[in-house]
Amino acid sequence: MKRYIILFIAQVFLSFPSFGQLFSTQTGETSFFSETPVENIAAINKSVGAMLNTATNEIAVGIKMTAFDFPNKLMKEHFNENYVESEKYPISMFKGKITEAIDYAKNGTYTVTAKGQLIIHGIAQPRELRGTLTIEDQKITLINNFDVKLVDHKIDVPKLVFTKVAEVIAVKSKYVFNPYVKK
Repeated sequence: MKRYIILFIAQVFLSFPSFGQLFSTQTGETSFFSETPVENIAAINKSVGAMLNTATNEIAVGIKMTAFDFPNKLMKEHFNENYVESEKYPISMFKGKITEAIDYAKNGTYTVTAKGQLIIHGIAQPRELRGTLTIEDQKITLINNFDVKLVDHKIDVPKLVFTKVAEVIAVKSKYVFNPYVKK
């Protein structure tokens, strides 16, 4: 499935008129944390697909929702069946553009903002995500943290467990991009 995510993202990029240098990863990491007085919920997905076009600054990220690992099976089941409805909405995405001018040929660390659409639970929301982009030879690392309000993506929490799930979820991501090689 992760191969299909990266192929889908590559298809999006290859449809743009300017190709430039493409960088990709299939092993990006995205984690989230929900903190409440009753219970904390944490999960991580280490098979996130992402692409970066250094000629246009466009970025796309695809996250298979069922690939999140949880501390226990019941949390994973509730997440996929009751909250994000993974059967109906199997992939969450961010598609946008880094707004800063970056010299990708030069090693360094940059504070960046990506403006685009965050799609979770089938609901697209305009977002500006801030992060740190580090260039080291032919490797580009992007790290960012942001919050997701469940109400923004029409994710309903059953009244029975509303005290166990935060209304705002903290998300952390790390993507290590390498030059894209078409397979």
